[in-house]
Amino acid sequence: MKVNIIIRITGFIIFGIIGALLGTPLHEFISQLWVNSSLTLLHISIIACVILAVIGFIISPWITIKPLQALRKFFTRISAQNILGGLIGLILGLIIAALLAYPLSLLPKPFSNILPVASALIFSYLGIALFSTRQGDFITAVRAMFTRGGMKISRHSEAEHRILVDTSSIIDGRIADIAKTGFLTGTLVIPRFVLNELQYVSDSADNLRRQRGRRGMDVLSELQKNEAVPVSISEMDDENVREVDQKLVSIARQLQCPILTNDYNLNKIAELQGIRILNINELANAVKSILLPGETLDMKVIQEGKEQNQGVSYLADGTMVVIENGQRYLNQNIKVTVTKVLQTAAGRMVFAKPEHD
Repeated sequence: MKVNIIIRITGFIIFGIIGALLGTPLHEFISQLWVNSSLTLLHISIIACVILAVIGFIISPWITIKPLQALRKFFTRISAQNILGGLIGLILGLIIAALLAYPLSLLPKPFSNILPVASALIFSYLGIALFSTRQGDFITAVRAMFTRGGMKISRHSEAEHRILVDTSSIIDGRIADIAKTGFLTGTLVIPRFVLNELQYVSDSADNLRRQRGRRGMDVLSELQKNEAVPVSISEMDDENVREVDQKLVSIARQLQCPILTNDYNLNKIAELQGIRILNINELANAVKSILLPGETLDMKVIQEGKEQNQGVSYLADGTMVVIENGQRYLNQNIKVTVTKVLQTAAGRMVFAKPEHD
């Protein structure tokens, strides 16, 4: 607000001075139109000064601050990779246009005057468009030039690897444990609007939501203390979209990076738009212990099953074990033999029966 007032006052003064300086030419112009005009040079200078000063006070922010803010918002939505690609394309386009300028200037007029300028504009546009839209392909090609026997010589690209983090994966909490193991490589990028959503959840009136939000804050603090995986808070945003999921997809497309999430809807939306998803639930299912029919387990029957005489137990990783004829062993530790393993949409389910049966 203070900057806005200072800009308005500066515009008021500058435009007022311009109005005062225009007093003499305006007086001469008015004297030629109206010979008997009663307006003196002083009157005209004062009127021009006041009018232009008011105009300057009104429009100064619109010709100074507003364009800069618009440019700032525009560049925050564009990744550094896109800007670099566009700059390289512009330089190459201008080089090609410069090489064609001399032969085009030898053409008869008016082509010799028009075509060099037109070629500069056309090749500049084509260079920017080509390198901005296909920058990923060019980067892949450059990286391929520095590979030897399938092994990368430089590890610089690994440092540039980024993973966009969703609110659900932070609240889930397992991301901190995964980061400690070293399986996450690169930088975890957390947009500012994700932090705002996490803050909103932690301030919720609902006790359960508030606890989930505060747990997410604790997980984020733990992630920032982990030196193995750097965490970056990004100011990138897409103001044309209101929903957080769509914002994440838009930023992931700009950064060309995957999204780490547990949100089923975001998972589907991102996959439909070609964005790679890292789902912690899928990772958990993938690393669950593999059991084969005939193996023996020590299990505690903790509840009854849906079918008659069934008992239910759980492995350490949360996998449900349905024990046939296990109801009579409720709250007892028994040895069971695995009979069947099923992979369902909800996860893995194990069927077993008491060993002595």
